[in-house]
Order: sequence, then C-alpha cells, then structure tokens
Amino acid sequence: MRKLTLLAGILAATVMSSPMATVPAAAADETIPVIVKNTSSFYWQILLAGARKAGKELDINVAELGPQVDTDIAGQISILENAVANNPLAVVIAASQYEALGRPIDEAATKTKVVGVDSGANTESYVSFVTTNNVEGGRAAGKALAEAIAAKYGKPEGEVFIITSVPGAGSLDARAEGFKAVMAEEYPDITIVADKVADGQITTGLNIANDVMLAYPNLRGAFASSEEMALGVTQAVTGNNAEDKVMVVAFDSNEQLVQRLADGEVAALIVQDPFRMGYDSVKIAYAAAKGEDVPKDVDTGVNVITKENMDTDRSKELLNPKID
Repeated sequence: MRKLTLLAGILAATVMSSPMATVPAAAADETIPVIVKNTSSFYWQILLAGARKAGKELDINVAELGPQVDTDIAGQISILENAVANNPLAVVIAASQYEALGRPIDEAATKTKVVGVDSGANTESYVSFVTTNNVEGGRAAGKALAEAIAAKYGKPEGEVFIITSVPGAGSLDARAEGFKAVMAEEYPDITIVADKVADGQITTGLNIANDVMLAYPNLRGAFASSEEMALGVTQAVTGNNAEDKVMVVAFDSNEQLVQRLADGEVAALIVQDPFRMGYDSVKIAYAAAKGEDVPKDVDTGVNVITKENMDTDRSKELLNPKID
C-alpha cells in the first residue's frame, strides 16, 4: 500500500469514539456528500456517524444523503446526479444495485472523485473502495451456523436456508456466495434447501421464513444476510416457537438483534464496522480530492459475535456504537 500523507495511521486502527455533529455549511468551504442505500436503518446511521466525525476533523461539510428504502434505485441515482451538480469536493456512495449504479457512477467520476463504500457497482471509476470482504463474511456466517447446529444437534448436518434482502446488491450477493462456498467445501452434510430473495422489507422476510419453515419442518438453520431480513426471520422463528430448533445467523445488528442474541434466539451476528467505513471513506475522498495517493481497496473486516463473546470490550464497541 502506498504511503499517504493525510491518511497516515488512520487505516491501521478502528475509530469508534463518539461521532460529532455535521459541520454547519457556514463553517466549511468544501462538501463531500455521503450517499447511502437508505437513511433509516441503524447500520447506515452508524456509517453516517463515522462520516460526520471525519468531516468534523477535516473541517468540511458532510452531506448525509440517501433514499428511504434500499429498493429506490432511481431515487439513489437522482440523489447522486444532484449531488454532483453541486460541484462537491468528492462523493462517497454505497451503491444500492450493482448493475444499475455502474453508469451513473462512471458519469459522476468524470466530474469529481468517487469513493465506493460498503457496496460496489459495475464500474472501474472508484478512486478507492472501502468495504467488508463480503465473501469472507459469508464464509464466516456459514461456519458460525454449522457450529451452532453442531452444538445443538451433535453434528453439522441438516437443512438450512438463505434469505437475501434485495436482488442485485453486490455486497449481499457476495455474502451468499461465501456462505454457499463454505458449506460445499466444509459441511457436505448441510443442505441448502431454499435460497430466497426479498424486497428489503421486514414483513416480506417474515413471510418468506414462515413459508420455508412450513415447507421444511425439519429445518435446522437460517442465514439472513442483512439487518432487515434478520428481523423478519427471527420473528418467524419465535412466532413458530422454534428458537430451540432453528439456529439463526445474521449479518449486521441493531438493538433488537442484540437482545435476541443475548436471549439465545440468534446464534451469531456477523458484524461489520460501518463507523470505520464512513470515517475512512470521507478521509480517503478528501485526500484523493487534494491529489494524494490513496489505497485502491480497504477491507474493514468482519467480526463473529456470539452470546459467549458479546460482553467483550470490542463486541460492545461494535454492537452499541454511539451515533450522536
């Protein structure tokens, strides 16, 4: 990795101190819009908090933008186009759909520096991409689910299913890819009996999970690759009084999922570091805009959190971040 001036040391450690408020427009001459998939979920609020902290340190504006739901692809494209039209210093974006955002990002990159964060698009135009290695995250989820099944039933075997929040999202597809790969390579006695894709809504996840549990009464596990689907699946499991029968592993966290982990209704949470993603992406975008060399790819890591390790300092830091 090339040496950086502005970024020296910031990528070596996770920054989880309390984020600060967005810099008022009058206090800064430059703006970096941070465009997320939606502005309502806890995950994206954490990422934006990290971005705010970086903006405060750099004395620039961070414009927090995004549609209300992940599936509003046209809305995100419009937000990106409007942001670029305002001549920002640079743009940070988490693409809501891999294919659909490729060309709009290419166009944006002809006018400003673009940093990808969390979820990529079909483009070569990013100056840097800050994300989790989602394939490895999916593999970690598969291992965690197999271990939970083995702990309950004696062996890692039986029927499981996958549920993905929305179609065509690069990060979500990569998680499913990693999950399937590790099952095929290391757990041949576990069968994936259903591979479902929802519409980003918790209720849809709940309904799909209910249908799968009805169709496969011997189901032993579920992998929900997003916060919303995890809420739907866990509601279905508890609604069917199957907490001791169906092991659930989920990506990301919120207050409800943390409680369900503590209560034993979730076997493991695969937790990213969205605060660091937001923080690093703004720092990198600023450095790129100033003509500095920046890393092409930054992997912010994944963490497997279970009931047994959820009270460690690092787990608490990740599960209960401050987003003031």
